[in-house]
Amino acid sequence: MKRLFYILFRGVHMNLRFPYMVHGLLMLITPKCLYRHKRKLMLKHYETLDGKEKEYIDHRVNYYCKIPDNIVLADINEQLPNGKAPYQVKELREHTLRHKTGNTVYFFDTYEYTRYFPQHIKWLQIAGDVFYKLPAPAITKSRLIPAKEEYANEVIINQDKVRHFCFIHDPITWEEKKARVLFRGACHGKPRRELFLQKFIHHPLFDIKDTAKDSSNPPEWQQKKELSLYDHLEYRYIIALEGNDVASNLKWVMSSNSIAVMPRPTCETWLMEGELIPNYHYIEIREDYEDLIERISYYEAHPEEAKEIVQHAHEWCSQFQDKDREDMISVLVLQKYFKASGQL
Repeated sequence: MKRLFYILFRGVHMNLRFPYMVHGLLMLITPKCLYRHKRKLMLKHYETLDGKEKEYIDHRVNYYCKIPDNIVLADINEQLPNGKAPYQVKELREHTLRHKTGNTVYFFDTYEYTRYFPQHIKWLQIAGDVFYKLPAPAITKSRLIPAKEEYANEVIINQDKVRHFCFIHDPITWEEKKARVLFRGACHGKPRRELFLQKFIHHPLFDIKDTAKDSSNPPEWQQKKELSLYDHLEYRYIIALEGNDVASNLKWVMSSNSIAVMPRPTCETWLMEGELIPNYHYIEIREDYEDLIERISYYEAHPEEAKEIVQHAHEWCSQFQDKDREDMISVLVLQKYFKASGQL
């Protein structure tokens, strides 16, 4: 009964696509002029914020958008990895379901904020996983973590959030969880995950399966049926490994009472993975995983430190759950991008 209650009424599941799509379709029939007026009210409200709140918002806007003034928007097809769809600089009026860049979720997640701006403004969006440097400024979901104060062409907006941006209420306490390490993920073609699988697949401390449909691993290494999010929560330690870009389970793991275990991230999204503190927000391990068992043993022997990491992760996730503030930051990120290109 507890399991059923938390799945049905407390959101212990991944984000649901049906209400997400309904919300997206409702956005399409709402007049854009209302949101352009709303942007003016939003900017006025921003000016009335106290110094600490404004400083926080400015920090996040400048974190997501690190481009300087006087940028030039440019087609960058010749510099994208092989297999990428062609991308062109377009006006916002062309940002429609019929002429979308990427799939529907990328359209809805950017349209939610581009509708605040005049339609003649031009922009470039790269949908999908961006784990390479772009030669010209563009709106992306992810990027390589830049060095401190480094210029970055990749301007982050929270995209594909129905899959990636999921926060939960974990009903299972740290003490009630199994003292084991769980991993579920597609490993085929992802060297970091394949190395992890090969090292620990037979170790009794680990519960590991490869979820890739085209996996070449032995059948006993492959997952035969889906493991629900609630089942994940029965474990104290959940491995969060990057695939193409970020670890897609990191957001909900950090909001749970389990601990994310991972090497230091190389890519980041709206969660600002580049600002996470190792062994404060998550348990850091080496990229070759040689210290993984030692790190788990340490936190099993020091449960109070483990529970502090859980609390710090909760605090980090809480800052992304104020919808009005997230909307303001998203609009300000796009505004900075459009101003830098001389269009506002």
